[in-house]
Amino acid sequence: MTVTAKAVERYRGPEYRRLLQAARRRLESNGGSLDASVGVYKPDEAERKALIGIMGYREPGVKRIGVTLRELDAVVRAGTNLGLVDLLETLGGPLRNRPREVARALAARDEVLRPAKESPLYESAEWYRGWLDEVSRDGTVSRLAGRPRTAGALARAARVLEFLEARPEEDPEITLAGLATKITGHPKALDHPATLSTLVLRALAIRAGVPAPSTAEERRNLWDCYEVVVDDLASRILVLNLPAEGEGLGEWLTGAARFGTPFQVTLHQLTTFSIALRAPVVHVCENPAVLRRAAAELGPECPPLVCTEGRPSTAFHRLAATAVRGGARLRYHGDFDWPGVDMAGAVARRYSAELWRMTAADYLAGLANLGDLHEGDEHLRLAGRPVPTPWDPALADAMGERGTAVYEEAVAGSLLADLRG
Repeated sequence: MTVTAKAVERYRGPEYRRLLQAARRRLESNGGSLDASVGVYKPDEAERKALIGIMGYREPGVKRIGVTLRELDAVVRAGTNLGLVDLLETLGGPLRNRPREVARALAARDEVLRPAKESPLYESAEWYRGWLDEVSRDGTVSRLAGRPRTAGALARAARVLEFLEARPEEDPEITLAGLATKITGHPKALDHPATLSTLVLRALAIRAGVPAPSTAEERRNLWDCYEVVVDDLASRILVLNLPAEGEGLGEWLTGAARFGTPFQVTLHQLTTFSIALRAPVVHVCENPAVLRRAAAELGPECPPLVCTEGRPSTAFHRLAATAVRGGARLRYHGDFDWPGVDMAGAVARRYSAELWRMTAADYLAGLANLGDLHEGDEHLRLAGRPVPTPWDPALADAMGERGTAVYEEAVAGSLLADLRG
């Protein structure tokens, strides 16, 4: 064993362990600079004697003995022919350069974000910027950057969102596999739990003002809101008294209308059977409680009524388009909350629908129905991004001022009065 090797072995002793551990931490944190100092807190007698060999005499009982890294480097070099860095690497392996690691991680993170920030949606869509902020804050972007297989996922997610946002409303629905193939070339790229699927669904949830989906049903329903078909049996619309022409589905709808009973129509049925609708007016509501009450109180006398059961699905859009082609006029009512008025505006734009009791006066009347005891309830507090109401700008102003949601159940009486009339 050489003299240098013997000297190195000396530093493996327990009396040097805490000192050298502190030196390693400091050098890793500052990129290897010796312009720093370290110390040992409450050294035992063996550690005090070892430090005396470096620093000179120190009184027993001193709480902390410090030493500069340059002093330690000089002592180590004199005794081992190795510098401090070489000694530490000999004893414990290569030192990390944490500042360089951080800089590289930030550069990789910026590179992952760059194509998503270059999307036209970054300038035009608040929800899109909110999504990127969220995945940046919670560490998602850093995790993507740290794995070569996922580094491009955010860019691909941006392309999916661009496609969905730019797709004309009158375009037919697309299957999930078809969308994945169109954007990535792989039909299963958007299947759960693929990273790309998770990223896109988080963005779409923010776009819709709903929590990120956590179950298969929630994921399917969220895709369906944007007319991406995961399961054409799960995409559905609830109807009451909507007779139709055509074999199969048309016969079933007509039979259900004869008895005034609600009927679930699936996208599969709408694509399998050809139907024609001749109703002059089709009323649309958002909550099934309204349709249920209409069936109970009006039965077969209720005019045609359909219920979206939340955000309009692909099945709703297919049925609504069929009704409008047949000459029907849609009258739409939804919840007085921000997602509700957003959906109302979208249906009005797409189908030239009349918004049914969706004015500021209707909202204030609904508030009066709630009464003073319920208006301030936590579950009625408006949440999410405010949405303009161009059909009645005073509505958005009133909602923002009062800060309270009015759900359809609270105004069902006035809706049913219209249906009776």
